[in-house]
Amino acid sequence: MTKVLEPMLSEFREEAAITRRVLERVPADKLSWRPHRKSMSIGQLAAHIASVPGALSRIAQLDEFDASQANFETPAPNSKEEIQVTFEKSVREAEECLSGMTEQAAAGTWRLTLAGKEISRQPRVAVLRSLMLNHWYHHRGQLSVYLRLLDVPVPVIYGRSADENPFA
Repeated sequence: MTKVLEPMLSEFREEAAITRRVLERVPADKLSWRPHRKSMSIGQLAAHIASVPGALSRIAQLDEFDASQANFETPAPNSKEEIQVTFEKSVREAEECLSGMTEQAAAGTWRLTLAGKEISRQPRVAVLRSLMLNHWYHHRGQLSVYLRLLDVPVPVIYGRSADENPFA
């Protein structure tokens, strides 16, 4: 593993534990619920969160990704167990990517294109940070709001929530 990715792998492991806690709270009987007609269902959002690390670590290992070839529609999961299985597989894939990436690959250039036109170019490590981690945290925050709207106790994320206090 590269020195540049060691802190990211450590962060990833801590955040995976937090994400697991949040995903565990998704109510199995409400997977089709959505807060707004334009929003993903809670099941789709949870499935997306579950798949982000693995999917984006695979994409980041490429030198170029053409977004015109992607399907950005998250399918609805059939069960909460499907979300959990997807999450565990995704975490393993991301850990393998981060722990196995060389310094040269981490510093290498990664390109996002759309039908052959370059949209962005950045170091692979920046892609892992922005697309894999920050994107993941963003959607996990959305999921915590969904839980609140359903009156499901929100677990501890970085400190106490209105429902749990690790300091008490």
